[in-house]
Amino acid sequence: MALMDFIKKQLIEIIDWQDDSRDTLSYRWPDDDKEIKNNAQIIVRESQVAQFVYLGQYADTLQPGKHTLTTANIPVLSTILGWKYGFESPFKADVYYVTTRTFAGNKWGTANPIMMRDADFGVVRMRAFGQYDFKIVNPPLFLKEVAGTDNHFRLDEFADVMRSKIVTVFTEAIANAKVPALDVAARYSEIGAALLPAINPITTAKYGIEVTSFNIENVSLPPEVEAAIDKRGAMTTIGDMGDYIKYNMANAMAEGKAGSMGMGAEFAMGLGVAQQMANQPSGTVGVNPNAPKGMVPGSMAAPVAAAAPAAAPAMDLMNPAQVAQALGVTEADVLTELDAGTLKGRKIGSQWRVTRDAVDAFLKG
Repeated sequence: MALMDFIKKQLIEIIDWQDDSRDTLSYRWPDDDKEIKNNAQIIVRESQVAQFVYLGQYADTLQPGKHTLTTANIPVLSTILGWKYGFESPFKADVYYVTTRTFAGNKWGTANPIMMRDADFGVVRMRAFGQYDFKIVNPPLFLKEVAGTDNHFRLDEFADVMRSKIVTVFTEAIANAKVPALDVAARYSEIGAALLPAINPITTAKYGIEVTSFNIENVSLPPEVEAAIDKRGAMTTIGDMGDYIKYNMANAMAEGKAGSMGMGAEFAMGLGVAQQMANQPSGTVGVNPNAPKGMVPGSMAAPVAAAAPAAAPAMDLMNPAQVAQALGVTEADVLTELDAGTLKGRKIGSQWRVTRDAVDAFLKG
């Protein structure tokens, strides 16, 4: 009797495991080097599967429920063991419990910038990070490619193993999708959902997992690319340069910031500059064919001469060179009188404008 009790203690009759850790992906049931009794009971709970492994070969996978281990319930293992019909004997096999529920909130990120070809900026370096949810859909493949023979494979180990693999999958998917960098930065959730069909075939075929949700939280580009994006946005916001000048002139009038020329003169001059910019052919900005001799094209005085023909008819405005020509003196003499205040004028930026009335008043004074 004592011998029979000893033999029974060496046989496993019930296999059961309850996961109370919430971070276990796979768990090798401890058999203490005992054999499993034929007709033993195995309990598989919801969100679990039981995977039999015999001498490194993956055998049957049992779904949730209570199972009796017979040749009918474990046909693959029975074939591996070479059991004949009606033959019953204890057997040795490893039993892995694999958790099949969804694991949410797993972080991913690019350790180094990834190179991608972009339609707007050419080849750019991009960093990205976010979160993804996954579940195990192919336990044998998951155990083979990810968990291996680990007795207790946890989520933190999975993150270390899979982080670089998920980034590789993301890089391949976004490269094949040819999503512009500007669109990636503007539509995180939409692109994350669109990448799922590209990511899942790879993760399922290679690792036995299905990514149920893939989110992009941030995409960063090199500083020079971000600066180019900012400039493009600024130019889009400004729109037509002529309208932009008119808008600023109107604001100046509304705030009462007109100078010695008066609101009307400033407004007229602004309209003239805007009109000239709109009508001037490309590549001729700053070149005035009517400029006085000796004036260097592209110098600070050149844009002044270019703006004068459009503005003069409205308010009879002159620049220092024109005033000097009218008075028969040098331009330096005119600038000296303007700085001293004896000749009244209006300085806009680095350029002076003088009305005909101001010149007449100077001559009379």
